[in-house]
Amino acid sequence: MLTRGAQGAVIVSRDDAHFVAAQVVPNRIVDSTGAGDLYAAGFLFGLGRNFDLKRCGQIGAVCASEVISHIGARPETQLSVLVDTIL
Repeated sequence: MLTRGAQGAVIVSRDDAHFVAAQVVPNRIVDSTGAGDLYAAGFLFGLGRNFDLKRCGQIGAVCASEVISHIGARPETQLSVLVDTIL
């Protein structure tokens, strides 16, 4: 997995490659602190539930988009609510 900020992410497996677009939930970028960590957390959440790699990347993108909308590395919105919007 290669995260590329506003340019999305590329996820490569033995058999395939996926491009995942960046998600901006509230169209406002304030602080990128924690974005990579939240992306990884969302990705691993999906992987732990046996979702396909593209879906895992989409979950990671939504989680990262929440944390960049405000100052600080802690989410202000319940991530389960955001994840439910794309599942």
